[in-house]
Amino acid sequence: MIEALILGIVQGLTEFLPVSSTAHLVLFPWFFHWTGELDSLTFDVALHAGTLLALLVCFWRDWIELIFTRRRLFSLIVIASVPAGIAGFFLNDLVEHALRSPYVIAVSLVVFGCIMLIAEKLNKSRTMENITLADALTIGIAQAIAIIPGVSRSGITISAGLFRGIDRESSARFSFLLSTPVIAGATVLHARKLMNGNADHHVSLFVIGLIASAVTGFAALRFLMSFFRKHPLNAFAYYRFGLAAVIIAGLWLRK
Repeated sequence: MIEALILGIVQGLTEFLPVSSTAHLVLFPWFFHWTGELDSLTFDVALHAGTLLALLVCFWRDWIELIFTRRRLFSLIVIASVPAGIAGFFLNDLVEHALRSPYVIAVSLVVFGCIMLIAEKLNKSRTMENITLADALTIGIAQAIAIIPGVSRSGITISAGLFRGIDRESSARFSFLLSTPVIAGATVLHARKLMNGNADHHVSLFVIGLIASAVTGFAALRFLMSFFRKHPLNAFAYYRFGLAAVIIAGLWLRK
């Protein structure tokens, strides 16, 4: 159960930190040789449901405003969600079986870490109220690329916003709001598989994963919205480089 608690905490933190949650969820069992129930569909649903709960608790006021008073921005979020939905529906199995390797993750960590550093050097003066359809589509396509392990949904979407001239705090808020329907879709998709009997039911794993990812996810969101008001993405980019180095070292030592 301690492994489930650790992975729940890892999911909650790294889902929103621009360091790739998928990379960490693949790498932790790989490094420590964890197997068994942690690969269950029940646990996967719990992790997604926990981070979805964190998003809803953190941004419930934003969603009420979007639905009832800021409908233009709400429409842009819906439109921007489409590319990731299409990518997830058609490419999920390919990614699960072909791209979840330490080699792919290491390359993605470095490449998109460099992109984050470049994005931070650009002029950023527009707010979320000034986001256009072109901005939303660009950020939405970027989110679709995050299906590749090691990319990071928040990292690439915030970077895309910065490339479009949107300030960091607005880019981060739009990124987190945009992730809500995608994570909700992933939760529903996996929950349907679970109800169809394609996995064993592990109630204790579900509860541990849900609570751990929800609590740490909420803490991560609150921290990041404060952090991005004053600080750039650079520290997270450097962390990605360090993690890639650790992966390469681990691969070399296992030969």
